[in-house]
Amino acid sequence: MRLKEIEARLAQIRNELNTRAAELTAEEITALETEVTDLQEERTQIVEQAERRNKLLARIAAGEPIDDGVEGEGTTPTVLRNFKGAAGEGDDGDKYGSMEYRKAFMRYVCRGAAIPTEYRADAVSSTTDVGATIPTTVLNQIVQKLESTGMILALVTRTAYKGGVAIPVSTVKPTATWVAEGKGSDKQKFTAAKDGMITFAYHKLRCAVAVSLEVDTMAISAFEAMLINNIVEAMTKALEQAIISGDGNGKPKGILNETPAEGQKLTSLKPAYADLIAAEAALPQAYENGAVWCMSKNTFMQYYGLTDSNGQPIGRVNYGIAGKPERFLLGRQVVCCDYVPTYSTGVAENTAFAFLFNFKDYVLNTNYAMGVKKYEDNDTDDKVTKGIMLADGKVVDKNSLVTICMGKAM
Repeated sequence: MRLKEIEARLAQIRNELNTRAAELTAEEITALETEVTDLQEERTQIVEQAERRNKLLARIAAGEPIDDGVEGEGTTPTVLRNFKGAAGEGDDGDKYGSMEYRKAFMRYVCRGAAIPTEYRADAVSSTTDVGATIPTTVLNQIVQKLESTGMILALVTRTAYKGGVAIPVSTVKPTATWVAEGKGSDKQKFTAAKDGMITFAYHKLRCAVAVSLEVDTMAISAFEAMLINNIVEAMTKALEQAIISGDGNGKPKGILNETPAEGQKLTSLKPAYADLIAAEAALPQAYENGAVWCMSKNTFMQYYGLTDSNGQPIGRVNYGIAGKPERFLLGRQVVCCDYVPTYSTGVAENTAFAFLFNFKDYVLNTNYAMGVKKYEDNDTDDKVTKGIMLADGKVVDKNSLVTICMGKAM
């Protein structure tokens, strides 16, 4: 698929810039800039074409007449269908999406001019819990609140083991020995630790959104494009919250509910340069590759504001190919998320507000991929869209976990 090829090439360019930035010449950088611009434009066109195709398929499924470009007997000319009088309907039979109504709405907002009677007299506009009198094209843009999700889920290890199966985890590694010529070495038995068994259970995650028949008849166009995306986003947020702080009861067990290895739970009364030094010292060298910081953006900015003896900030924020910020503390990447408590004087004692961890050491087991289903509730006439998945998750190796917790005030 072309879209996947574009994403793969952009990722390749990003990696090349991160690893060979100092070696690239001005001509090579210019060529990469041109290629990235072309790829992004092509990606935008592909996405827009897919959206137009989906909308057209939805209209066909709904039984709406599709203009084939031939205006003969029994058909309404395209111009008249799209731009009827003020009392007529606009695109897709939605008069609240017509240009006439959009202009009337602008005059109402900007100058206080009354909405024409033919729009206010319609019974459906009396329902107050939906912005039906807002032009549909505007409502499509303001219907959802932006939330930050998807940073954690892509980092963890994904598996599909059958629920209830115990997976052994060994804490013993074989060792190699130097031997003389013609000599052998002792055989070493590879055994699992006594308590080194991990068992994944079945935890059901469900998200259902109901749209009443009344709302469906007047404002469904504002929701249908975002409904499934919102369900997926809600389930992603629930999974990520469980990965970070889940208690393991009816949900995955989170990273912060694991007990760090000895000497890897640190305390601090406030963000300080010494915290970062102590955490790096506590992280075993064998686990430092792949380990990243995880904290809220607010906490990161408090560390970012710290300076060294020369007055230079210890934090760094770079911007990648897509313009997204990439944060670092002492050269180690920082993943900011909203699921870790933000440091403040009100944080409870022993509450972790930052931690080091290699997210590959967390396994999210999903035996049933996320599915989306639509159905109609016969009792209420609501149209329901629901998403369901079975998931469990655990830290399989906690040696890369170093936490910084709120210390006890003196």
